[in-house]
Amino acid sequence: MKTIAYPQLDERIQTTVLENGLHIYCVPRENSAKTFAMLAVNFGSIDCCFSLDGTTHSVTPGIAHFLEHKMFEEPDGNALQKFTALGAHPNAFTSHTMTAYHVTCTERFYDCLEILLRFVTTPYFTDQNVAKEKGIIGQEITMLRDTPGWQAYVGMLEGLYAVHPVRISVAGSRESIQPIDPAVLSLCHRAFYSPENLALIVCGQYDFEQVVAMAQRGTPRQAAHIASRSYGTEPECASIPEVKQQMAVSRPMFLLGCKDTAPENPYLRQITGELAAACVCGRSAPLYNRLYDAGLTDHTLSSDYFTFAGGACAIFSGETHDPYAVRRELEQELRLIASEGLETELFARTKAACYGKYVRKISDPAEVCRLQAEACFCGANCFDFAEAIASVTAEDVQRRIRRWSAQGATSLSVVEPQKEETV
Repeated sequence: MKTIAYPQLDERIQTTVLENGLHIYCVPRENSAKTFAMLAVNFGSIDCCFSLDGTTHSVTPGIAHFLEHKMFEEPDGNALQKFTALGAHPNAFTSHTMTAYHVTCTERFYDCLEILLRFVTTPYFTDQNVAKEKGIIGQEITMLRDTPGWQAYVGMLEGLYAVHPVRISVAGSRESIQPIDPAVLSLCHRAFYSPENLALIVCGQYDFEQVVAMAQRGTPRQAAHIASRSYGTEPECASIPEVKQQMAVSRPMFLLGCKDTAPENPYLRQITGELAAACVCGRSAPLYNRLYDAGLTDHTLSSDYFTFAGGACAIFSGETHDPYAVRRELEQELRLIASEGLETELFARTKAACYGKYVRKISDPAEVCRLQAEACFCGANCFDFAEAIASVTAEDVQRRIRRWSAQGATSLSVVEPQKEETV
């Protein structure tokens, strides 16, 4: 066991790697009434083209999300029901970059951990249960298509990326999930659910040695070979300058995406990108106040940054009666900062706000596990944010903004109110 201490945050991580390659991270919270456990897989919706055992595979979009749904099935019942019988609260999610299965409980933690380890590493697929799931996921896809915020987000990614599979919705489409069968699900499980490609993360009250012993018993002794992935060759500029949709919204929603280069250090780039985006139009940025005072935006205006294998992008979003005016103002601010640099006080305020944001996040055990899963797949730990934020310079931030201000680097996604039909 190795203990990594973070005195500045009064936090520590107990960690080890099993012989089969499984990484274990435990964060003690002695005063927490709940214990949260997550088994995360470094496999997301973008990983649909890969090579395994000398063969290249191109699987249908939505396969990672479909696999997440089916993993709860076991020969003697459903893992969700088994967790519920123990008084626990299970769930799972699939993102562009990973799949995670998690459970929260106040008692019988080790019984819950045993179930978690077993069902994630032991697939059970039948023609019948796969066919049944297509209807369930089809309904979920329909709900997503009727969700304006999600459609605006997908539209932005479609506008930015011409080739990279990040441009495809995480769940795929009703059409793309139809070819899925037990064989392709088994292929993806074999390709990516190797212990070496998993991370077990626990936050709360636990006995570390017992967690390790259970993980040794509950996961395969040997790690299968992990598939190599391919994301294609993506052009430098955005694919489509503008993506427009009409939906049932009261006022236009917008997302302005700024295409960035693929990161060499994803964790540090994520922190740098968040700082840079906040310097452009975070709550303490001059542009935020100008847009608000001009009546162009309201409290919905926000900034974010997204890194993934093969790419990254800054995201500015909100509601406005004039998304095109907001785009002009944002792009003008990008060019201004790119050429003239940042105000010293703004940079200091933004770094302090970013630090405070992460401190608030790590107060929640569930958020600790999610942050650790994202960080460990980038070669970092969730509490590294303090050192990372301190290391970022104004020049680092300006470098990112300069890239976003380049000609053809942005794409605007707009969801407008539906036009009333005239008789």
